[in-house]
Amino acid sequence: MTRRLVTVSIFAVVLGLTLAVPVPEGHAAGEQAPAASTPRYPTTAEEFDELFKKVSNWGRWGKDDQIGAANLVTAAKQKQAASLVKQGISVSLNHPAMTDASPDNPSPWEHTMNRGFSTDTLKISYHGYAHSHMDALCHYGYKEHLFNGYLKTEVNTEKGCVKLGIEHMKAGVLTRGIIIDIPRLKGLPYLESGVPIYSEDLDAWEKKTGVKIAAGDAVFVRTGRWARREKLGPWKVSEGVAGLHASTAPWFKARDIAFLGGDGPQDVIPSMVQGINLPVHTLIIGAMGVHIFDQMDLEAVADTAARLNRWDFMLTAAPYPILGGTGYPLNAIATF
Repeated sequence: MTRRLVTVSIFAVVLGLTLAVPVPEGHAAGEQAPAASTPRYPTTAEEFDELFKKVSNWGRWGKDDQIGAANLVTAAKQKQAASLVKQGISVSLNHPAMTDASPDNPSPWEHTMNRGFSTDTLKISYHGYAHSHMDALCHYGYKEHLFNGYLKTEVNTEKGCVKLGIEHMKAGVLTRGIIIDIPRLKGLPYLESGVPIYSEDLDAWEKKTGVKIAAGDAVFVRTGRWARREKLGPWKVSEGVAGLHASTAPWFKARDIAFLGGDGPQDVIPSMVQGINLPVHTLIIGAMGVHIFDQMDLEAVADTAARLNRWDFMLTAAPYPILGGTGYPLNAIATF
């Protein structure tokens, strides 16, 4: 994944019951879902090309569109999201800043302070597998193109993206958020590395919880990555992690989601698609024009949702609109 370095100087100021979800048929509680006995479509580069075209939203919102599926968050959708606030409980989806190097964090946050002036400097290369952030639509594409058919060579410059940058999300995100908790569905604390999530898992969650994903929603898929790290320690996520299989892209396309998030890179690693490193990233961002929330911490929101027996909430998030940014570190908030 590409990396963008951000340096920020800030003046210090004074500011003032767990739901037992039945497991799907064919899996006992506590059982990890095995990889398919036969390979799932797509498996080859040719099949991936077909799938990319199938789920593409290129041109859907006009040839000059800059925000992709975020267009699905209408005024009515925002009003619906605001109406979801019942208990007034807010939960952060941000993972605490990781300042120490580790196998999954080769580029830690750097934070220095000028105590004489009470200022501090933050330095972060946020793309990767450690830091909670939002991907802009110029961050990931396929072959020579980005979302909506823009040429990479014309968009990506040394000074940033001239199209599809994070500044186009300056108004922020306010929509209905939904948590899909696959470990809880299967009676597990977390999924093991390399375990794929398939469309039938997503179907099972909708069926058992009664929550139906709709146009303009932001969907967060929990694998339990941070719970696994807490118990077993850090590992090289780039070599193995649970996540979505590429075959789930049509599932999300059919529901017209506006945003996709998770507690890892979204993709199962290894990808199970020959020659494609992060096929879900490629399909979701490059074909569908869906901004991604990467490396979010979904432990607290999943526990809160289970305690309240509520799996949807109002989601708010506001990335700093740096001109031409490929994304930005993010603190997204779920409010029940």
